[in-house]
Amino acid sequence: MTQFLAKPLIDGNNFLQLLWFFVIALVFAIFLFLDGIDFGVGMATRVLAHNGDERALYMRAIGPHWDANEVWLITGGGAMFASFPLWYASLFSGYYLLLFIVLVGLILRGVSFEFASHAVTDRERNVWQWANFAGSVIAPFGLGMMLTSVIQGVPMDAQGNVHAGFFDVVNWLSIVGGVAVVFFSFLHGLHFLSLKLDAKTSERMLNTSKKVYWIAYPALVIFVILAFIFTDFYQRRTKSTLLITVVILAATICGHIATYKKRGGFAFISTGVTLAGIIAFIFNGLFPNVMIATDPSKSLAVSVASSSQYTLEIMTIVLCCLLPIVLIYFIWSYYIQRKRLITDDSPASIKAASVY
Repeated sequence: MTQFLAKPLIDGNNFLQLLWFFVIALVFAIFLFLDGIDFGVGMATRVLAHNGDERALYMRAIGPHWDANEVWLITGGGAMFASFPLWYASLFSGYYLLLFIVLVGLILRGVSFEFASHAVTDRERNVWQWANFAGSVIAPFGLGMMLTSVIQGVPMDAQGNVHAGFFDVVNWLSIVGGVAVVFFSFLHGLHFLSLKLDAKTSERMLNTSKKVYWIAYPALVIFVILAFIFTDFYQRRTKSTLLITVVILAATICGHIATYKKRGGFAFISTGVTLAGIIAFIFNGLFPNVMIATDPSKSLAVSVASSSQYTLEIMTIVLCCLLPIVLIYFIWSYYIQRKRLITDDSPASIKAASVY
């Protein structure tokens, strides 16, 4: 068994290195699927809600889940630190300014739930609802920019130190990537609200989704064109990249059709597949590297960036023990909070209620 685990399988990487590369991709895909809901609902509080009471109701829809959803981001960072420390060091040191902006967005959104529900005046509550909206836009846009600027290749030295300049981070591909993540998170949140609120509000969410899709399509098509120009994904990993691209486009079209047929659940799954597909697109293109350098000889490969075999074995045992517990908890938490919220609640009751 030990010999099999240490045996090179694909591009010089052994089973555990491949497993943890896949696990990290899966964790980030789950994060974008779940926290995309929270980002989208946060945007809807300003785009669709008519007043402060309705905004509070939207926030209540994600109140029991948002902090647990965010744990997947921390888990992904922790797994990266433990299984690929050189990847973690290069990414977090090279993109610390952008990551700091993302962190500010996440903090703004996080504190807004507590402060909005404990606000004494309408003005105070409005301020923290604006903070929720701002954080819900800043965080996915920053994450989208970081993920898509990484895949173009960044200036790195032989030690894996990233020397990214302003235009290495802020360019056409990264901006379009950030916009695409924002729009699909918004759609994902609208679909979630269509499942959580009453029939009248649900229909309003789906009707808005129909229009937003026509904005999301160009962002997605432009992203694919720019990815073809600025990366080698379509030349180096042609079949798998084309397959993932087709899945993303098909899921988007299916989601749009579902909004016309008033199938909120199907539309929600479709946008979730689209968001997870973006992560699959990036990780598929990165492999067998974890960081792509502008000078290919200095790219950081999976086999070079990984921890020792013993460390990966211990992590795999821990993963097998804890993952079922975490999954059961998440399924249970969504199951017990499955009932729809009623927008006919009196304003007084909405103000008095906690977002949790």
